[in-house]
Amino acid sequence: MCKQMLRILISILIIFLFTNSSFSQNEYFLTLRYDEVHLRQGPSKEYPIKILYKKKFLPVLIQDKSDNFRKIRDHENNSGWIHISQLSKKKAAIVIDEKLIMFQKPTIYSEPIVILKKGRLIKIKKCKEDWCKADTGNYKGWLKKDSLWGLL
Repeated sequence: MCKQMLRILISILIIFLFTNSSFSQNEYFLTLRYDEVHLRQGPSKEYPIKILYKKKFLPVLIQDKSDNFRKIRDHENNSGWIHISQLSKKKAAIVIDEKLIMFQKPTIYSEPIVILKKGRLIKIKKCKEDWCKADTGNYKGWLKKDSLWGLL
């Protein structure tokens, strides 16, 4: 009887861990497709506009969906609904550290190119392990992945 209870307990634990980890996989990043995108209070055009984003490629975290609308959260924790036609799979990120050094190569021992400030939008070319190749303005180089928030 004790072995059977132990098996049931282990089975319940495995099911709990499996379902718990699958929830985090539902969230994913996209970016804004246009220079002007409306963030609405609810999932239709009848809902009022909360925020007017004016930054193409701004990364947003998709948290839920309702028909053609996606519930998003931005890097400043604003949340609301955006029509799917306003979103893109282009890779971009926001610098989340106060100062982030862009390097010539994916190592801290390579030549520094520029120091980027917190909130800077960057376009991602590719990522490998701990580094992402990116460009922003007139600068191109490598950035530490853990200093970025967005679609990498």
